[in-house]
Amino acid sequence: MSKPKVAFICVHNSCRSQIAEALGKHLASEVFESYSAGTETKPQINQDAVRLMKQIYGIDMEKTQKSKLLDEIPPIDVVVTMGCNVTCPYLPCKKREDWGLLDPSGKSDDEFKKIIRIIEEKIEELKTKL
Repeated sequence: MSKPKVAFICVHNSCRSQIAEALGKHLASEVFESYSAGTETKPQINQDAVRLMKQIYGIDMEKTQKSKLLDEIPPIDVVVTMGCNVTCPYLPCKKREDWGLLDPSGKSDDEFKKIIRIIEEKIEELKTKL
């Protein structure tokens, strides 16, 4: 049986959803496949997120990930929206949840680390649910 495919969705796919994809691959790859995407893309992943993920987990998101549109990922079983301030993008799925996370872009390292820790906890929770 194949593992469920989980997509972490944000509008720009440059920060929270990228962190979630990286942590999903790092912490839960034996349980589910992780993807991220958005309705728009940015030329690069948020550089504070890249730096802190490298520092905390040794993950280089720029080597393994890029900003992607919804139609660039395979059919998904579980959609996790990150807490969009506007209407979250829609993607067909079997299960859906919203994590309601604030975007740390432009904020302090402490704010970023707080969001990264919350995402890590939520990945662990999702792992036990699936």
